Amino acid sequence: MTVVGIIGGSGLDDPDILKDPREIEVKTPYGKPSSNFLSGEINGVDTLILARHGRRHQFSPTQVNNRANIDALKRAGATHILATTACGSLKQEIDRGHLVVLDQFIDFTRFRKNTFTDSFEDGVVHTAMAHPFDEALRRCFYESAKILDLAVHERGCVVTIEGPRLSTVAESRMFRLWGADVVNMSTAPEAMLANEAGIPYAAVAMSTDYDCWKEDEAPVTWDEILAVFNHNADNVKRLLVNTIGNLIP
Repeated sequence: MTVVGIIGGSGLDDPDILKDPREIEVKTPYGKPSSNFLSGEINGVDTLILARHGRRHQFSPTQVNNRANIDALKRAGATHILATTACGSLKQEIDRGHLVVLDQFIDFTRFRKNTFTDSFEDGVVHTAMAHPFDEALRRCFYESAKILDLAVHERGCVVTIEGPRLSTVAESRMFRLWGADVVNMSTAPEAMLANEAGIPYAAVAMSTDYDCWKEDEAPVTWDEILAVFNHNADNVKRLLVNTIGNLIP
């Protein structure tokens, strides 16, 4: 049976997209997940929604307990994970409001627990990570976005920074030289842990700004990022509903 776990930012844990929503609590050996799950159905598919930063966006990127989030989804029976994230664009062609179906990441975080394997006492674990995003889920995201006539890019590499501060101009230029397409503060640890847990994972990123490499514009502020995010949140919710409807139970 298909059970989809959604990991979303603030504004995307909307119970209105679920049929018969109810709240459930899942305990893990890694502590509490960011929030209790909202459980229900979308297009006849059992769905769990988790607010990545908490229902009040009270957890900074570094504080998000990614291990607990992924482990809780696995314990709750999630067979697939669909994630949403805001991002800064590192490419001229990825405009504000555009969606990017991620296919690669660069991990630039420093203080995150990004593995369930704290020691090799019970055996050596080296999880393959060449292609961290599930291709079938990526295709479903992309085709659903095209059906909905959303501005979408079929692939993209995200560099995940520690945060909560935004990039310097030098860092933003460096990320572009590295070949990254977008920058955010969340995806890399989630993708690593989902792969280690054996759960197919895909993420769609919404561009809210041009980071700070584009110096013909003033550096972006958090208020500006939030305004673009809120303006396009309904598009992301429609995409999630359509994508889950196209999954085969």
